[in-house]
Amino acid sequence: MSHFSNSYISARKKFLTAAARIDASVYSYDLESTGELAIDVAIVGSENSPSLVLSSGLHGVEGFFGSAVQLSFLENLATNGLNGLRYVFIHALNPYGFQNIRRFDRENIDLNRNFLAPGDAYAGAPDGYEQLNRFLNPPSQPLNFEFYRLKALGYLMRFGMPSLKASIVCGQYDFPQGVFFGGSGTSETARIVEQYCDEWIGESEFVLHMDLHTGLGAFGAYKLLLNQGEQKSVYQWYVETFGENNVEQVKDMDGTAYSTKGSMGAWLQNRFQAKQYRFVVAEFGTYGPIRVLGAIRAENRGHHYGYNSKRQKRAVEQELMECFCPRSQKWRNGVMDSSMEICDSAIVALHNMKK
Repeated sequence: MSHFSNSYISARKKFLTAAARIDASVYSYDLESTGELAIDVAIVGSENSPSLVLSSGLHGVEGFFGSAVQLSFLENLATNGLNGLRYVFIHALNPYGFQNIRRFDRENIDLNRNFLAPGDAYAGAPDGYEQLNRFLNPPSQPLNFEFYRLKALGYLMRFGMPSLKASIVCGQYDFPQGVFFGGSGTSETARIVEQYCDEWIGESEFVLHMDLHTGLGAFGAYKLLLNQGEQKSVYQWYVETFGENNVEQVKDMDGTAYSTKGSMGAWLQNRFQAKQYRFVVAEFGTYGPIRVLGAIRAENRGHHYGYNSKRQKRAVEQELMECFCPRSQKWRNGVMDSSMEICDSAIVALHNMKK
């Protein structure tokens, strides 16, 4: 439980201390838009060895969980050694959201909708988003009492979950103050990743990248979500590595996952297509989608239009925290155990890739 921090500053301090303990090389990339926040990357191991990459905090508030996993794994390395592999820890890809208890960054960008392929335009929205815009993004302060849940259930009954997911969460570029906004240009985080990712990966020919997330799926359970378009033979590798019940392909909107435009994973796999670059979103469930969306919606509303009191702001932030990093000791112990099991499986797989 000590791996879970109560602030970005605390998490960053713990991360840098743990990285120093294993003599990792640490690179800090300050965000110019804030002047006080940074993406920290710790690297240890031979540049030519297969690499395990663990990234956290792409969705800001989810960094509380992701940072805890990275700290636990760094401690394991300090105890058990490197096992002949290279390790890359990317801490707090969205430090602004991490610090300010937001899912989105300073420009309201959902960073996992911002990594567009060359030639793609930062424009457009899924069918149905505009129709739902006033419900998703009311242009006013959060209300202490409203019929959000009832309205959400009404839309769910009317359209069905697959259709609503396709309309809401896949990424939109037309409503800058709206939820799941992919940006009007390349974000500061995406520019940093693009500029330095070659140095992070080094000469590794075999890379397994796990991006740590929360908020989707059953409470305490996890799925390893694959990018759309993974070849059948590669999918089988994931199944053999992590178990068929733990892996999910993004095919449609019926499962845990959903297809998104501008995901970091797809961008990285395209960037390193000359290598064997395997990428999974390690998604750990918390609460149901209506509650989680409600927390995102309320915080986004308060961010743009303010709160009617400090008490309300604190309540909204606490609910967002609870939806992405529950206080339950059972949840925290369970997801940490699962995360370490996933990392153990990844290490075995990377050793096998060397053979």
